[in-house]
Amino acid sequence: MTVLEASAQTLIPATSTKGPTMNSVLAVTQLHLTRKRMTFGVPVLYVGIVAVLSILISLIFWRAGSQPGTTGWIEGSRSNPGLVWTLGGFLGYMGVSSTATTFRFAITLGATRRAFTLGTLLWNLVIATYLAVVLTVLAALELATNHWFVGFYIFDIAILGTGNLFATFVIVLLGVLSILTVAGVFGAAWIRFSNRGPILLGIGIGLVLVVAVLILVPQAAQIIAAFEPWWLAIAAGVAIIAASLGSWRLLRRAIIR
Repeated sequence: MTVLEASAQTLIPATSTKGPTMNSVLAVTQLHLTRKRMTFGVPVLYVGIVAVLSILISLIFWRAGSQPGTTGWIEGSRSNPGLVWTLGGFLGYMGVSSTATTFRFAITLGATRRAFTLGTLLWNLVIATYLAVVLTVLAALELATNHWFVGFYIFDIAILGTGNLFATFVIVLLGVLSILTVAGVFGAAWIRFSNRGPILLGIGIGLVLVVAVLILVPQAAQIIAAFEPWWLAIAAGVAIIAASLGSWRLLRRAIIR
């Protein structure tokens, strides 16, 4: 029996009026996990590509006269955001497609809309934990080898916690989970309202952010002075919860075409 067939058999009983069971939620997660290459292979491939590009860029600067280990070299290398932009873009696509391409199939197998939302969130958590472990291990190897024996900073970068392995794990976990979950809302908006859904959602989020900035600008100096990293963790948690609720609200009224 294939994983997909097993998922189908598990999902069918999930239509109980008492709400989703744990089996139905896990079945939706299992349905997502049938795409093993997309879940586990491609994200690591992106990490590898960015690592190779970062090494090549470091070699170019080395040949141009910059010296590994100097203050300028370390500061410049640690300011490299390439990993975040590249991986973040793919994860955004992954979050949208996970909802847009799987929802109708899961519903036809008997999943409730709430079970689909929770199962997708659990799948997002699996990916986030997986990437957090991968990047933390790579950062640990980089530190253990004194930056790959030549002073190249690939994973010991500012956006990943500047060598603090616990911070690296938390940043990647919450960052990946936030991107996947927020992107999933746009997939849900597309299912609910077709092409205009993501556009209207994007405009709405943009307006909320603009209003928030206008309100907070007068206190910007005080906020920056009092800033603590855990604020970002709280913001990520709020975004994850709001996005999950938003996806469920959109999908519960979506028409299966």
